[in-house]
Amino acid sequence: MVTRILPAVGDADAARSITTLLSQLPDAEPAMPVGDSTQLIDTLARLAGESLDELPEVVLVYERIGPVPALELIREVSLRFPAVGVVLITADATPGLFSAAMDSGARGLVALPLSYEELANRVQAAAQWASGVRRHLGSGGDSAAGPGGVVVTVSGAKGGVGTTVVATQLALAAQASGQSTALVDLDLQTGDIASYLDVQFRRSVADLAAIQDITPRVLQDVVFSHETGISLLLAPSEGERGEEVSDRSVRQTVNSLRSRHAVVVVDCGSQMSTANAAAVEMADTALLVTTPDVVSVRATKRLVRMWTRLQIRKAEETLTVVNRYTRTAEIQPPLIQKITGTRVAGLTVPANFKELQGAVDAGRMHELDAKSTVKQALWGLAGELALVKAAEGPAKQGKFRMDRGAVGVRRRRPRSDDADDGQPRKNS
Repeated sequence: MVTRILPAVGDADAARSITTLLSQLPDAEPAMPVGDSTQLIDTLARLAGESLDELPEVVLVYERIGPVPALELIREVSLRFPAVGVVLITADATPGLFSAAMDSGARGLVALPLSYEELANRVQAAAQWASGVRRHLGSGGDSAAGPGGVVVTVSGAKGGVGTTVVATQLALAAQASGQSTALVDLDLQTGDIASYLDVQFRRSVADLAAIQDITPRVLQDVVFSHETGISLLLAPSEGERGEEVSDRSVRQTVNSLRSRHAVVVVDCGSQMSTANAAAVEMADTALLVTTPDVVSVRATKRLVRMWTRLQIRKAEETLTVVNRYTRTAEIQPPLIQKITGTRVAGLTVPANFKELQGAVDAGRMHELDAKSTVKQALWGLAGELALVKAAEGPAKQGKFRMDRGAVGVRRRRPRSDDADDGQPRKNS
């Protein structure tokens, strides 16, 4: 049996050494090394999306991989791709590290300098384990070994641009369409999701910070089940407790949620920390909310540049959402796209706070009128992001279940006498 091996090695010299040795292993098919943790996860997610059979049997993780630490990366790979055997390559082959690697989900550890015999034994053992898991998964393996639920982060270019409203409505739209949805508040010091959804709950994301292994029971104790069906993981009511939440705990928490929900929406607020930066880095889609004014657009550009410098997210991998949009604004979406270097969502959110004020003041954002243009735009954005299930049957097209008419988009049928003059026309 051919063993496919994917090395994750950031150091060029180490990559050449490892690749040379792998090429000497019998029945081994080493792939080109990936240079960082983000590239590794993206590669595995792409392969898993095609088929379980496309995944490599073994992933080798070099101890100096970045930007995610090696043990955290191993934990993430093990949770998201359980049919892949992970082996850690390290110069510190102590019992303590071996135990920590096993706790993170590694199937073996190889000490530096590399030994042909040791590497062959560890790769063979990991490959046999991966093959056994895939046989056990059988026909249902694709879904179990895939990337799990979709993670969407919502960040604000600056305070007050509407980040929480966007995150809340995206989660409500996904849940209303039949998707199992979790909404996480990582605006750790000033999170408002509890206020927007009329929730009083003493548990928060800070209660998971010190837990090494988040079991379903632990998660159930901390997550609040909202009346809409959304699973809420709230920010701590004491803002200072936000400092307890580390990037490690965020990665573990988000991975646990995505393994149990089809959609995970994370409100990251407008203040970046190592915790919500970790969420942005691991997200399938990273949204950046801005308003069409000079101050917000400059803040957007500044935040995008910081993400790029810190290797959190590339500009072209970020999707900007324009909130409070008016046709008369001097700064239009194409200009925002040009200035920031990001992609801009096809749907803009209109400026109509009067529609929101009653729901915001009452803390009942989930009861926002279905005729609200703001709600229709945001639920339409959820459709653009593929966070919703398509309605079944011709009678339900254009609408989500449980909220009639909330996202219906009326399209005028073309008339034979219409002239194609390129001018915008009003809906009939």
